[in-house]
Amino acid sequence: MTTSKPELAFTGLAEQASMLAAGATTSVELTRLALEKAEASQPTLNAFKSLRAEEALREAEEADRRLAAGETAPLLGVPTAIKDDLDLTGLPTAFGCEGDFSVATTDSPPVAALREAGAVLIGKTNTPELGQWPFTEGPAFGATRNPWDTERTPGGSSGGAAAAIASGVIAAALGSDGAGSIRIPAAWTDLVGIKPQRGRVPTERELFHGLTVVGPLARTVADAALLLDVAAGTGTAFQAAARREPGRMRIGLSTRIPFTATKTRLDPQAHAVVVRLAERFAELGHEIVEIEPDYRLIGLTFLPRSLVGVRDWSRRVPDQARLDPRTRANARQGSALAGPALRLARATEPLLQRQIGSVFGRVDVVLTPTTATPPPRIGTFDKLTGWQTDQAMIAACPYAWPWNVLGWPGVNVPAGLSPEGLPLGGQLLGPSHAEERLISLAAQLEEVERWQDRKPETGW
Repeated sequence: MTTSKPELAFTGLAEQASMLAAGATTSVELTRLALEKAEASQPTLNAFKSLRAEEALREAEEADRRLAAGETAPLLGVPTAIKDDLDLTGLPTAFGCEGDFSVATTDSPPVAALREAGAVLIGKTNTPELGQWPFTEGPAFGATRNPWDTERTPGGSSGGAAAAIASGVIAAALGSDGAGSIRIPAAWTDLVGIKPQRGRVPTERELFHGLTVVGPLARTVADAALLLDVAAGTGTAFQAAARREPGRMRIGLSTRIPFTATKTRLDPQAHAVVVRLAERFAELGHEIVEIEPDYRLIGLTFLPRSLVGVRDWSRRVPDQARLDPRTRANARQGSALAGPALRLARATEPLLQRQIGSVFGRVDVVLTPTTATPPPRIGTFDKLTGWQTDQAMIAACPYAWPWNVLGWPGVNVPAGLSPEGLPLGGQLLGPSHAEERLISLAAQLEEVERWQDRKPETGW
């Protein structure tokens, strides 16, 4: 029995790998379909910074030869993509910026892991300048749009990856998360997004002074677990967790927004969907406890690390004059915070882990909204000052960043659609090294929620 192209486009990562191993399709067929969809959707969605069609098809042909010879590898012949903050040999790493960047001469460790697993890399996905914002727009590439409503952002900073997956171009992709940059676009495009434990996925250097980690976005928990296993070199540990019953857990429902010194409120739609998720967990036999982590002034330790990270990255840009004025202002602030303020922020981390981690003496997992609002319209953040941009983005996305300070894992799970048909998400947060717990719980929820059966209406 043959699979039609529309059906083939929305098969999962693991399913594509199984089909290839069984000879039910070829890597060339899958890769050509992914490239066709990427090119057809690019004028509207603008998900990709660059496509490597010729190279990808050559890699697909080689994968088919290896498959025919009986070779096996976790992702042998499966097309996927990476965010434009990871080095891929032969392409520049512009990280959302304008300028004449030199091409990378080596792969970053996560990319090397994908290659080792046999994946075919079709290109690099768009991200805002230096991954700073929860929207994927900028002068270097324009606006990346949400396939659920092309007048809306898919979120950021892994917005290109989210748009490509949600529209069926690829089954999964690697993104990065420094303040919610995997979880936010996953929430706004109806995807699973895993922010792993700091250090779980190897990188060349510590990213944004420990805030940023590399992780997967996918339509299903199993696919996200597979891609995380590949990137982290953990064998099948996370895939096994996705197949394992989580057991009865105490889940702490938290909707209070951490202190941000800005005006923020939880949109009633976002509140309603996370409460519904809590009720669903209760139906599955879990105990729901209303609880609030002791965040206090954690935000004061986030700023030095993030802004110094912006300064560090901006120094790699060929022409800093072409950066967004907001980026240049953040880099200047980062220079001012690069001494004692940064050292104090890092030194405070163990105290914050004990203080906030005390919640796990009472619950096993914390459930919060992933964002405070549905996805904003394209252009919402245009022509705002740096301060106004900070206010607007914190108002939309105040929930994700504390777990970046702590370095602990979190998983976005789709929580349903708003009355306007816009995706929203819920965030499962755990203590140190709790990815398996979160993945098992998310997979159990997926069995009854069936979010993977929802698809945006696209013409690609």
